[in-house]
Amino acid sequence: MANELDEMTGPVNQQGRDVNVIEKQIPVKVGVGSTIFEVLLWILIIPGIIFLILKINARTYLRQLQQKIQHDASQIDNYLEQRVVILQNAAKLLDKAIDLDKDTMTKVAAYRANAGHPGNDAERNATNANIDKLFGQVNVAFEQYPDLKAHEEIAQCLQQNSYLQKEITAARELYNDTVYKWNADIQAWPTKMIVAAKAGYTTRIPFSTSAEIKEKARGTFF
Repeated sequence: MANELDEMTGPVNQQGRDVNVIEKQIPVKVGVGSTIFEVLLWILIIPGIIFLILKINARTYLRQLQQKIQHDASQIDNYLEQRVVILQNAAKLLDKAIDLDKDTMTKVAAYRANAGHPGNDAERNATNANIDKLFGQVNVAFEQYPDLKAHEEIAQCLQQNSYLQKEITAARELYNDTVYKWNADIQAWPTKMIVAAKAGYTTRIPFSTSAEIKEKARGTFF
């Protein structure tokens, strides 16, 4: 039998293909077959009791996994808050040395007030994208004044920002791994899937980046 996917003969999309994260939560549903399955187990009594215990354990497991997702999301929020603090410090240092755009300072202050509490995943992504924009403005100002490169405190702020960007990437990867585990587990029939369906659980959406960041990634950097 030939390989279903043959990388040697194609078909191949010569133009390539971009991918996007689908912003949709899919509810878990079970059919009549699952109900019949449970009824048959209870007819035999002992298997029904065993399956009930398994469902209790599955419910506990899924609740704990939800807390793990919250923990991972909180880690991202913590790093975002640190980036805002560093951004604020860098902007203040630049403002002392040059006439920095006052609109930039106003925006920095606004993000500082909301740092660490972005809300849902979409708001978290938007917050980080806006922080990236503001750091871009600070970097532009920084590059326009070469003498500032010798300013040790400013250099430290930019170095800390670079470090935190890497930490945010790692935290997002951990978050996505936990989301993937959740999405896989709630579809595991019979026990977890039946529990998830009765609890009204849905799939969760992994981290996604903005269209603007994707467009920048296609640009020339060197």
